[in-house]
Amino acid sequence: MHATIDWKVLRGKANEMIPRAYARYSHYPVGAAGVTAEGGIVVGCNVENVSYGLGICAEVALVAALVSGGGGRLRAVSVCDSRGEILMPCGRCRQVLYEHGGPEMLIDHRDGPRPLARLLPDAFGPGDIAAGRIGGDR
Repeated sequence: MHATIDWKVLRGKANEMIPRAYARYSHYPVGAAGVTAEGGIVVGCNVENVSYGLGICAEVALVAALVSGGGGRLRAVSVCDSRGEILMPCGRCRQVLYEHGGPEMLIDHRDGPRPLARLLPDAFGPGDIAAGRIGGDR
């Protein structure tokens, strides 16, 4: 079906983004890399802002790069810090990744890859809008 995901390469690509991160306030650079259904690699890094709530996580930057590069579906994502340690996407990022990879997308985890459905159970997705399940009407 799909080619095997080379997690070592994906982690390396995420780590290459660390020097590009704009982590002026937290001093905690984060890099992310994903592989698309077509086998392409897309990357992102965190971009902070003096108004902390306006910062962009590496995973969101990755999705922005995916979309601005022509789109596609994500098959797998790896996120790391400046030590090369694997990081778990926050809840907001899990929701953003869900939109562009779905429940079967794999997320790198120190105990082995996890499907996003396991990390974001009962996720709200595009199918819920199409089915009319929006807002409090779920």
